[in-house]
Amino acid sequence: MHGRVGPGMTTTTLPAAPLAIAEEAADLIFRDARTTSLWTDAEVTDAQLEAAWDLAKMGPTAMNTLPLRVLVVRSAEAKARLAAHMADGNRPKVEAAPVSLVLAADPAFHERLDELFPAYPGIKDQLAPAVETREHMARTNALLQAGYLIVALRAVGLATGPMNGMDTDGIDRELFAESGWRSFLVVNVGVADGEGSPYPRNPRLAFGEVAETV
Repeated sequence: MHGRVGPGMTTTTLPAAPLAIAEEAADLIFRDARTTSLWTDAEVTDAQLEAAWDLAKMGPTAMNTLPLRVLVVRSAEAKARLAAHMADGNRPKVEAAPVSLVLAADPAFHERLDELFPAYPGIKDQLAPAVETREHMARTNALLQAGYLIVALRAVGLATGPMNGMDTDGIDRELFAESGWRSFLVVNVGVADGEGSPYPRNPRLAFGEVAETV
């Protein structure tokens, strides 16, 4: 039985959580993980990022579109280019993070669909002229994948600080002019210093506050 309790509950009345993973894993991925802005000097390796992607890529997307694209920003020069397009409050967070990932949606995802979704022959050609549909599909499914990636980064022992206070058009002109990718989120990544945040954790809504059964 896990020792976490809510209002009006004790460790003797708290039911065991119906989890299929160890409590320690649930703590690492969800309960103890924080949006992080305080980092150690520990290196973020390419192997860690690839291991996280190898988990995140298994999350479902419509027709296995996999439209998320990731720019890994490490060098001081690249950080300066990215930071110039961040909101004032987010600029020093990019500068301080060991690595920043620019997450983007690729509206040309359909180019890989004959390979990625062979159950639907010809879907690549069918989607080619449907620009608005592709842009909507790319963003919706890339947002899903962003959530998977954040959880996967936690699973490999890294902390994250997602931010969307930025000039996405400026980032796209600066970094994605050739690829046509559309940025929507920057995720700072590293090893958290302590809890990773100077602030206490904010409250969360209970299931009964957000769900209805019909």
